Amino acid sequence: MAEHDLSTRTVFEARADMNTGADADTRANAAAIVIGGRRLTIEEVVAIAQHRAPVALSDDAAWRARIERGADFLRRHLAAGATVYGVNTGYGDACVVGVPAELVEALPLQLTRYHGCGMGAYLDDAQALAVIAARLNSLAYGFSGVRPVLLERLADLINHRVLPRIPAEGSVGASGDLTPLSYVAAALVGERNVMFDGALRDARDVWAELGVAPLALGPKEGLALMNGTAVMTGLACLAFARADHLTRLTTRLTALSTVALDGRAAHFDATLFEVKPHAGQAEAAAWIRSDLAGRDDTPGHRLQDRYSIRCAPHVIGVARDALTWVRRDVENELNSANDNPLIDPDNERVLHGGNFYGGHIAFAMDALKVAVANLADLMDRQLALLVDVNFNNGLPRNLSGAAPARAAINHGFKAVQISSSAWTAEALKHTMPASVFSRSTEAHNQDKVSMGTIAARDCLRVLELTEQVAAAHTLATVQAVRLRLRIDAATPVPAPLHAFIDEVSASSPFVDEDRALEGELRALTARIGACDLHGGYRTTSDQYRKGWNA
Repeated sequence: MAEHDLSTRTVFEARADMNTGADADTRANAAAIVIGGRRLTIEEVVAIAQHRAPVALSDDAAWRARIERGADFLRRHLAAGATVYGVNTGYGDACVVGVPAELVEALPLQLTRYHGCGMGAYLDDAQALAVIAARLNSLAYGFSGVRPVLLERLADLINHRVLPRIPAEGSVGASGDLTPLSYVAAALVGERNVMFDGALRDARDVWAELGVAPLALGPKEGLALMNGTAVMTGLACLAFARADHLTRLTTRLTALSTVALDGRAAHFDATLFEVKPHAGQAEAAAWIRSDLAGRDDTPGHRLQDRYSIRCAPHVIGVARDALTWVRRDVENELNSANDNPLIDPDNERVLHGGNFYGGHIAFAMDALKVAVANLADLMDRQLALLVDVNFNNGLPRNLSGAAPARAAINHGFKAVQISSSAWTAEALKHTMPASVFSRSTEAHNQDKVSMGTIAARDCLRVLELTEQVAAAHTLATVQAVRLRLRIDAATPVPAPLHAFIDEVSASSPFVDEDRALEGELRALTARIGACDLHGGYRTTSDQYRKGWNA
């Protein structure tokens, strides 16, 4: 099986029943994503997060026996009088404090409670589901010493959509995402609030409604749930998919801008990119070249288009190449045992280490947000060319579509370009790397931390802003091509670009008279963020999406 093939079972083999309603009907026709004994992909996490697939624990007997062995070994090890960090000791700097035997069972719940101090906005439904999927997959690796029932309850959170209200702020990325993940643990034990069936509910009441008893945490299970990188990793999976889609959209908009500006397709000739062999750059150029297929350069026009057009593959290509190693690092983290201590069920060892450290995710998200912000800057520069009569090769000022008699009072996309510039500036401001801002915390026990969750949140913010720029650029570029066709109806517009123009125009008609575009921009931004603007092209993520919906 190829590395990113999707191993699935039918939903009827899943352990948990689905909720009722239209969304449940959609998932009931999907295949369940198998957790346990196999590698999970970014696309599968995204499918779970977008409610397009349930999960099912593997029915492989060897995998299930391994999970059981880990929990059994830990119980026997403790019974033999061994000392295990976080099981019969205090946490962090308090690891030197022994916990009396009569308090060992109470210790995991205490951990979940005192970490209930998160702040900031709550993760949305998709983010919460991605986090739970990442934590479930890590614990299913079989090195955490948890019982199968814990994995089943995490699967229940996903399949019943019992979504912990997880505050975004409060993690330094080592010892993992302790505070935000405490909200997942609290939901399992029936504490704090969850979103269920569209309403904010008490977790204990929801479990009672589902006919399931809240989980009583076993030894180490509070620590296993919280001491890991699931928040940053889940968010990173979503960021990857959105960045992947944005790179493809940016190539489409570059092709459209070339047509609108009456530019030169020759800038994307394959030979140019064969002699500078960056794979992502060549890929971006090939996409633009495909979109412009059949367009010939007319003699007499400007010999070279400006950099934001001519060098677009070189900008987009950096992001495309970055995505290759970002995928590697995110999926390695996703498919890792990243709590502490680890329980080796095969050799019956307790391994005290630092796998909770989120350095790879932190660096990947810091790098990805820079690459994405450069896409915003590129699109903003292209948009600036389109609205400026000094550079747009004969298009109306500010892309106004007004009739001559009303041209003096119409301003077209002037304010849209100003707003795009503001969003771009803010995206660029957020590119300061989070990973270099390590803080010494917790009595200098956690004296070097990753800041991985802050990096992932920054990356999502940069993506949000860049998607706004992309929405503005999309509306403006479609307007510009339609204006170009008014000037010269014979302007060649290749079929893929026609399909894209039609898709956009269906929800945002031609701007002849000035109107407020906020609603159209918001709707288009939401579609871009959901990777749902295609116009005839398919990204890597889109191919997986198509497979899930088939």
